[in-house]
This record gives sequence, structure tokens and C-alpha cells, in this order.
Amino acid sequence: MEPERTRKVVVAMSGGVDSSVAAALLAKEGYDVTGMMLRLWSEAGKEDLNRCCTPDAMMLARRVAAKLGIPFYVIDVKEKFREWVVEAFIQGYLAGMTPNPCLVCNRQIRWGLLLQQALSLGAEWLATGHYARIARDEQGRFLLLRALDAAKDQSYVLSVLGQQDLRHTLLPIGNYTKPQVRELARKFGLPVAERSESQDLCFLAGEDYRDFLVRHAPEAMRPGQIVNRRGEVLGEHQGLAFYTIGQRKGLGVASSRPLYVVDKDFRQNLLIVGPLEELGKTTLHAAPVNWVLGEPPAERFRAEVKIRYTATPLSATVIVETPQQVRVEFDQPVRDITPGQRAVFYQGDVVVGGGTIVSASNG
Repeated sequence: MEPERTRKVVVAMSGGVDSSVAAALLAKEGYDVTGMMLRLWSEAGKEDLNRCCTPDAMMLARRVAAKLGIPFYVIDVKEKFREWVVEAFIQGYLAGMTPNPCLVCNRQIRWGLLLQQALSLGAEWLATGHYARIARDEQGRFLLLRALDAAKDQSYVLSVLGQQDLRHTLLPIGNYTKPQVRELARKFGLPVAERSESQDLCFLAGEDYRDFLVRHAPEAMRPGQIVNRRGEVLGEHQGLAFYTIGQRKGLGVASSRPLYVVDKDFRQNLLIVGPLEELGKTTLHAAPVNWVLGEPPAERFRAEVKIRYTATPLSATVIVETPQQVRVEFDQPVRDITPGQRAVFYQGDVVVGGGTIVSASNG
């Protein structure tokens, strides 16, 4: 029987330090490694400004592959990325949500198109430079775990994965810290060891999402009234898509105390603002929900819940209303629960599942 380490793996390479070290580690361990880079959509004239798949990033990925002695290919997914990720981003804002396009990209592009491409080439796994870990439980099921480096943990954006995805996934750097990964890049002699990283959305080319929406969805610019909970008119907004729950700056409203966006009424095109204490909500509804193990652990269970990628996990009770819908009741009121973002449920280091936030309320 062929030794496991000689089986084929495709590494999703971005030209950054994390995916490069992932490829280097697997090559060192004896895997048959192929590097693949996704050519994503970008606006005409902004190809050099995107965070992903710029000509410079592509050149660096090729240099890393040459250094490691592995094949390297570029897969053109521009049209599908534009259709599935960018369009969902635009429509999300137009529908009153604050979407996270990285989740859609992981589900449909990386663990959709790219994984299919890898399997069609005879590879057994797709590997990425995400900071997260995979383990098996006593029943042989695949578990998605937080990374060893809590500051870099990316398990939140992988909560869209299921058992079949994890079966064919390797996450080589999940047991390392970022400084250790950079040191490994230096030891491997990789030309990306000191390359900086960005948290910006790749297709925004470093600009504010509002400017992007103005160009691609001018219908988002629908001015309306800014009101408080009592219905008193305080000012005028430029379009509800340009504001997010919890926002304080840029409201253009004079007040003796700080005001925050506490809600949006799309039916009446109202932006609702209020003092800090009006931001707290105790309950959210999320749907559709993805259960990493294929099913919830119970109809009602305790968990730590993250309401966005950078949020601190908070204690809550998750009530499964249907297999695809949950109600989350927090122990304490929570600020900035934002429809369109993802609520992800953790038990210890294990990612139980997650779903898109639909609404928030008190009780």
C-alpha cells in the first residue's frame, strides 16, 4: 500500500507567508505537493491593488513553488467569483445586511471549485494556510478546532465546512504561531518571509466598501431620515447600506451624548440611532445553519458564540428551532449583533457550527 505521505495534495497558494509555509511543510514531510493559485475577479485597472492574486503575489507564489520544486498552476475563477462572492456582497448590503464575503468564498470557491479541481487531478487533500486545526473524535468524525495561536485563529471563517470538506482538508500551520510561521519561512529560504499581510477584503483594492457600492450598486444611495426610538427626526442618512449596527462616527447628527446606529428599518428607509445602552441585545436568530458534524449536539446546548470574526466569544445557550435555524440567548446583553454576519458556536476548542445572523432582539 502506498505510504500516506506520498499521496497527492493541492495547496491553495496566495503568495503570502502562511500558504507558502503550508506548502513547504507538506513538501518536507514527503507529500506529493502541487501549488494552485486562484485568479479572482477585480475591477478593471485595479488588478495591482487587490489583496489577493495581484501580479506581484502570483510572481511570489511561482518563486516559492520553484524554490520547493513543486508544480504550480493558476486557476481562473474570475467569473464565478464575481457571480457568487461579489454579487452576494452587493445584494447583502442592498437587503440591509452586513455580509462577510470570505465565508461565501471559502464555501463556494475554495472548498467548492478548488477542491473539485484538486480531486479531479487525483489529489486526496486540499491544504490551505488557514490558522485552524483538524482532529478526529472517538467515532471517527472530523473536528474543526481553533488554532493554537488564538490571536490568528481563523476557525470562524471555516465554520461553513462539513465532514466531506474536512475529510479532504489539511491545515498544516494550525499548530504554529505567526512568529513561528515567519521563522519557518526564513529557514526554508522562502522569498515571502517578511511579506506584510492585510485584513482588507481582497476585491475592494484597499478602499472603503461604500465607494465600491456607489460604483456597482448606485441604487444603494437612497437618502432617508435618521430617527431615535421615539420616532423623532434627527437628521438624514445617505443610504442604509452605508451604515452598520454599532456605528458611531459619520452619522452627522448633533447630540449632547454619543449616538450609535441601533437598528435599520428598510421598509420605511429609516436609520435608527440611540445611546450606547440601546445597543445591547440578548437574543439573535441565525439561519441557515451549518453543523460541522452534520447535526447539532443537542436541541439545546451551551456554547461560546462569536458574532463576527474579530469578536470575543460570549457565553450563551443555543436553541435549535429547526435543523437550519437557531435562537441564541446570551447570558448578558451583547453590543453590535449585526444581521448578515455569522454567529459561530464553540464548545471548548471545537467549532460546533454557525449560521448567518437574521435578527436580534431582547427576549
